[in-house]
Amino acid sequence: MTALLHPALSANELLALFGHFLLLSLLAVGGAITTTPDMHRFVVDEHHWLSNVQFSASIAIAQSAPGPNVLFVAVIGWNVAGPLGALATTSGTLMPSTVLTLFANRWGARRRETRGIRAFTTGLTPLTIGLLLATGWVLAQPYVIAGTHRLGAIALVAFCTVVMLRTRLSPMWLVAFGAVVGGLGWV
Repeated sequence: MTALLHPALSANELLALFGHFLLLSLLAVGGAITTTPDMHRFVVDEHHWLSNVQFSASIAIAQSAPGPNVLFVAVIGWNVAGPLGALATTSGTLMPSTVLTLFANRWGARRRETRGIRAFTTGLTPLTIGLLLATGWVLAQPYVIAGTHRLGAIALVAFCTVVMLRTRLSPMWLVAFGAVVGGLGWV
């Protein structure tokens, strides 16, 4: 069995990786991306399995690929511990949220018009926005604080924020713009 393990992680560490992503799955209001700050804390700050740049690159690579938004979880796991790491992070993220969503949807559908359900869904909006802002900061931090193109990164973040707040332009155009700016070495 040890031949199947990534050399960097023991079976206990893989189980811890799985367990941590399993717990984060239950906190992923607004999608798995909203738990990125704690994923970063766990794999970068606490265990030093990835660097800041490797972590941000893992998310950028997965987000640029076609497919579900949650692909970044598998890429993080892969970069931490190869195929078994990808299996640990992906199954840890998908299992509890899938089961909980199935039961909550069925329960909530029968009670959709009650005051409690309406208040709950309305209250999730500011929570989701806060989690997305924290995720944006974690992803921008390596480039804004210690990057050689600090001013360009800050300008790009500001530009994209203004465009998203003032227009109905698809975010995909901003992703493409960011890719061009990064490809030219301006950020």
